Amino acid sequence: MSRLWAEQALLSTGWARDVAVTLDGSRIARIETGVAPVPGDQRLSVLLPAPANLHSHAFQRAMAGMTERRGPSAQDSFWTWRQLMFRFLDQLTPDDVQAITAFVQMEMLEAGYGASVEFHYLHHAPGGVAYVDRAEMATRVVAAAQQSGIGLTLLPVLYSQGGCDGRALGPGQVRFGNDLDGFARLVEGAEAALRALPGDAALGIAPHSLRAVTPEELAGCAALRPGAPLHMHLAEQIAEVEEVQAFHGARPVEWLLANASVDARWCLIHCTQMQRAETLALAATGAVAGLCPITESSLGDGIFDGVAWGQAGGRFGIGSDSNIRITLSEELRVLDHSQRLRDHTRAALATVEHSTGRVLLDGAAQGGAQAAGRDAGALREGALADLLALDTGGVDLEGRAGDALLDAWIFAGDDRAVSDVWSGGRPVVQAGRHVARDAIEAGYRRVMRRLKAV
Repeated sequence: MSRLWAEQALLSTGWARDVAVTLDGSRIARIETGVAPVPGDQRLSVLLPAPANLHSHAFQRAMAGMTERRGPSAQDSFWTWRQLMFRFLDQLTPDDVQAITAFVQMEMLEAGYGASVEFHYLHHAPGGVAYVDRAEMATRVVAAAQQSGIGLTLLPVLYSQGGCDGRALGPGQVRFGNDLDGFARLVEGAEAALRALPGDAALGIAPHSLRAVTPEELAGCAALRPGAPLHMHLAEQIAEVEEVQAFHGARPVEWLLANASVDARWCLIHCTQMQRAETLALAATGAVAGLCPITESSLGDGIFDGVAWGQAGGRFGIGSDSNIRITLSEELRVLDHSQRLRDHTRAALATVEHSTGRVLLDGAAQGGAQAAGRDAGALREGALADLLALDTGGVDLEGRAGDALLDAWIFAGDDRAVSDVWSGGRPVVQAGRHVARDAIEAGYRRVMRRLKAV
């Protein structure tokens, strides 16, 4: 057992001062408030729940900054960016993916995330040739988590067609492709690989999108691991909405709610192209909206209606998606700022009871844990010890306490305030630095020196 002592901590019951938290392996064994520190305690300024990063395509971290030039088309868009991404990924080997993923996971931990949900669709070799081990790439994601120590929820992705009309996968996409039988074997292999990790690792299922799977395959995915987290991209782009509507006769959210039993195991990613009625109906299912504000801004996806979602009691979490910047505080800030810009208002997501920063952190921690299938998301006895400590020595946090401290961190500070992080009780960040940073960074640099710009 180990014991942490914090001047202030955000517990499941609210803020408390002089808090001792005893860890027993991966879980919080005991919480005491109003107590003095004792010799051997690790003394901290502020202790918070560490949210799970609920949506990542780790390999895309290595192409950050490579797609900011205008292409030959009149207007660049998500779709032109996607073609560049397809070209880039054809350079990647399994060794590359392992090194990039470990670096991404390390950056997540240093930013304050306590776990990662990897939406894993890069399955095959260039040209679509299957590896001898169908789960080769999934095994590399697991190996990266062994090095970084992050709590991992692995989501093998089914991607079987190039569009709603059933067209074949194009260049680049062929590395993603599986039919439902092949996907079932991939899931079995990924499940076996996860046994190498601590017991908090989890498996989920991810039909990529309504464009990339048939209705029958979507139903097959949902039945493949009943009860496991189920994630899917939904209503991200205008052209996607138009394609689904043209082929299925309904908008994506409308079609999904009419044809699938959406409930709390579901996490729908982006949802930036929803009408108000769709927003309210989807919120009522208990599903998590998986929001990636930095990537959604970068790709011009649109703005999720967080105000209506929150008023309807909807649950949300935060992911870093393309990983062009991995920063928890900035993701939360961009989410709130997008609401202000759209509605010409301030403190758009705050409630009468809680400040904006409190609403954002509570939502990200609780929704992220639900989407990851982790018994975490709050500081309570018995929960997984996904913990985040802030150092109040920085000028932006000087004299701040409670919700005001969260507001200062998210809107005036940055991730440099993160001092320590525990993932499933494992101390992975100390004094702001990952415990294996040197080795992980060296591996990433070796990959980057070899890769070519797209």
